[in-house]
Amino acid sequence: MSHTTYKNLIGGHWVPSRTGKTFLNINPANSDDIVGEFQASGAADIDDAVAAAAEAYKTWRLVPAPKRAEILYRCGELLAERKESYAREMTREMGKVLSETRGDVQEAIDTAYYMAGEGRRLFGQTTPSELKSKFAMSVRMPVGVVGMIAPWNFPMAIPSWKLFPALVCGNTCVIKPAEDTPLSTFNLVECLAEAGLPPGVVNIVTGFGPDAGAPLVSHPGVRAISFTGSSEVGRIVGQTAAANFKPCSLEMGGKNAMIVLDDANLDLAIEGALWGAFGTTGQRCTATSRIILHKKIAAEFTRKLVARVDALKVGDGLDEHIQMGPQVNQQQIETSIRYCEIAQKEGAKLLTGGSVLEDGVYDKGHFFAPTVFGNVKPNMRIAQEEVFGPVVSLIEVESYEEALEAANGIQYGLSTALYSRDVNKAFQAMRDLEAGITYINAPTIGAEVHLPFGGVKQTGNGHREGGTGALDFYTTWKAVYVDFSDTLQRAQIDNAD
Repeated sequence: MSHTTYKNLIGGHWVPSRTGKTFLNINPANSDDIVGEFQASGAADIDDAVAAAAEAYKTWRLVPAPKRAEILYRCGELLAERKESYAREMTREMGKVLSETRGDVQEAIDTAYYMAGEGRRLFGQTTPSELKSKFAMSVRMPVGVVGMIAPWNFPMAIPSWKLFPALVCGNTCVIKPAEDTPLSTFNLVECLAEAGLPPGVVNIVTGFGPDAGAPLVSHPGVRAISFTGSSEVGRIVGQTAAANFKPCSLEMGGKNAMIVLDDANLDLAIEGALWGAFGTTGQRCTATSRIILHKKIAAEFTRKLVARVDALKVGDGLDEHIQMGPQVNQQQIETSIRYCEIAQKEGAKLLTGGSVLEDGVYDKGHFFAPTVFGNVKPNMRIAQEEVFGPVVSLIEVESYEEALEAANGIQYGLSTALYSRDVNKAFQAMRDLEAGITYINAPTIGAEVHLPFGGVKQTGNGHREGGTGALDFYTTWKAVYVDFSDTLQRAQIDNAD
């Protein structure tokens, strides 16, 4: 089967990697389907891309922010026109079902429109000076060249979270997409170029983390780094950036808990559990991987959930009837296998799933059965460590207080959920759950682009994507003073009396 070879985008030109090496992007549902061939880039390619971004920055930073924003708006319109074709290509390269990849493209559209609006805001402050005939204000300034490393699970949405606010703020970018899903980033940037983005403002370098990602993080010409991925890699990225005094936004792992109290709407909670645990085949940092059940409803909830999980249709996401697609690669399958083995050795009870799907329609893909474990204790590894697969653990508790303790008893703090009709418990949960996101009567996944996205503890380092939090990362503050007194005035000295 013939396929397209994609080159790096550097300075507005499509160029092969200096390494001379390439890699294949293969459909995780069908190994016969080659989505494309991409450049396996190295440090020299990063050097070229950073130089192009630095050159483009000289003029891009001077384009008025409302004009930069108009390009983003046009990009959003192009994405909307191409939503279906881009969704299908995303399903081919990433595996998740079409309804989800359409949502992924829609998130990029929403981000384009939202950040386009920020082009006429980007507010600073004016404030009174302590001296006569002196004006004082603060303004946002772009950072410069920003390096971006994107994950494979939301291959258009997350690059849009990074690129669009960076661009509206006047930065130029070098982005390294995940090696499993580079095409969706190409599609996104193609729309930016057609919308009028000047050459060199966004540069794409494809390749693997050690070869292309690491040189991007450590490059002296890169002023800031935005990384989304595992906590293990994020720790290395953060340490490297810190050694060079480089601002770094880290969005990493999660082990998200959904608490279901005895007064909850159980049918609603079941629907939330299915979407939370098995949407994106569980390959989300916000996936519902722990369901904490009040003992009064635990048996009924468990029985209903297992029946619904057993009925899930697993297969190629291009089939509209499929409810859960493949895992993205063999490494993710092996991780799911390993954690299922660990869970059973620890004493958890396998209620359904727990195995690779290999026969018949599954023989050319990376499929894993949707999996539910019961008898899970909060301190088990299956309840502490991120699996990033379609595996959910059920934990029984005797009270809300015990549920809260279990939910918070992990190293991560991204997303949480509470199902209850008790308004007092709901507000307590909003206050007391240690997480960057809390849902009431909704599952742990799903974010709206105008709100801050990120977590606490080992989920991140305090920065946020989405909303105005993204603007805070992609700008620096400059204090500006205008003294129109025509005399020397010394703050803290001449006004001391």
